[in-house]
Amino acid sequence: MPKITFVHEKKEIQVPEGANLRKEAQQAGINVYNGFNGVGAGLNKIFNCHGLGLCGTCRVLIVKGMENANPVTMSEKFKFKVPVPDPMPSMAYIGHEDTMRLACCVTVHGDMTVDTKPNIDLYGENFFS
Repeated sequence: MPKITFVHEKKEIQVPEGANLRKEAQQAGINVYNGFNGVGAGLNKIFNCHGLGLCGTCRVLIVKGMENANPVTMSEKFKFKVPVPDPMPSMAYIGHEDTMRLACCVTVHGDMTVDTKPNIDLYGENFFS
């Protein structure tokens, strides 16, 4: 069984092969809806798309084990690669576009380390380019 290590929560859980990252995190009591650098986490926990890949509020950074996740979905490609406004600021410029994923779209196929509270770099070189 694959093992998921959550960095900020200092928690490890074992999940069945092919499990959904968002569902498993929620069952373990881990909040994947953290808002903008922590602001709005309470609201995002209530007002989200409930795993449909539409809102982008369940973004996580896969620190290790990206190869053990399913390929990036069309919804994620749109969220992280196309600079279009949506409920979240355009995520095409927040940094870590190659390892940032939406927890609701990730299927776990092996061990991985996940950062559930990745910061958005609003002042970095990518954001205003």
